[in-house]
This record gives sequence, C-alpha cells and structure tokens, in this order.
Amino acid sequence: MTAATDTMTLTGRLADGDRTGYREVCPIERALDTIGTRSALVLLREAFWGTTRFEDFARRGGFTEQIAATRLKQLVDAGVLAKQPYKSPGQRTRYEYVLTGRGRQLFPVLVSLVEFGMLLQGDARRLDLVHGEGCGAPLVTHVQCVEGHNVQLGQAEARLRPKQKR
Repeated sequence: MTAATDTMTLTGRLADGDRTGYREVCPIERALDTIGTRSALVLLREAFWGTTRFEDFARRGGFTEQIAATRLKQLVDAGVLAKQPYKSPGQRTRYEYVLTGRGRQLFPVLVSLVEFGMLLQGDARRLDLVHGEGCGAPLVTHVQCVEGHNVQLGQAEARLRPKQKR
C-alpha cells in the first residue's frame, strides 16, 4: 500500500490544509472531551461489564472516590450513563449508573480498543471478547457505510457539511 491509500481523502475546506478553528466542530475532539481520559474509558469498561454501583466503579477501576465521582458525573451529564435510584432495606436511597442508548453506541469503540490493546500486548494475559449464545467466535470491528459496503481507510473521505441557515 502506498501512503496515499493509507489515509482518508480530505475534501472541501479540510483539503485546504488550514484546519484552524476546526476544534470547535470536530466530532473527535467532542468525543475526547467526554470519554478521552483513562478513567472515563475504564469506567465505561466497567459499565459494559455490568458494574452499576459507585463503590464498585471506584474499586474495580482503581480510582479514588473523587476521581470516580467526577468522571461518573461527566458521563451522566453527557448522556452516556444514567443515574437510577435504588434502596436496600433499611438503607438510604442511593444511585446506580447504567448505560444509556448513547452509551451503548460506544460498544464498537470498546471492542476496537480491546482489539488494539491485544495488538500491543501480544498473546500475554489475553482477554477474549466472543459472541456468546453458543457461537464463541471472536468479536471484530469494521467500518461500513450506511449502504452496507465495507470501507477501507483509503476509501474514506472526510468533509465538512455546509453550514445550516438559521
């Protein structure tokens, strides 16, 4: 493969080379503002693995309660997690954290991160993500367009949508 096929094609204003001021509208920047910290991603891993209680998020993630509280609040504010009240008999009302629809949309991101992490660590201490329900095949991620075509990196284009009139 040549370098030209190992990158996306930029069109329109993006192709001009000057992306000054793009940070405010860049979806990658916006996503990283929400989930771009180690603690946010580890808390998301725990949510995908079924953790719901604050104490368990902090303990299993290896974070102080302050860090866990800050990140969980950010994930709730972003609509990735929701707080739901629960009450054990004889105890005060407390809250658990559950994935929202928006949070579940991060599932392919989590799978991609696991795939990348496995590339970095090789076969040592391997975690397998597999299709349950009797299948057992490993999970993989891929990129496709809404028409169902698989898209390779060199086939992708990045372009800005025209500004909408108010």
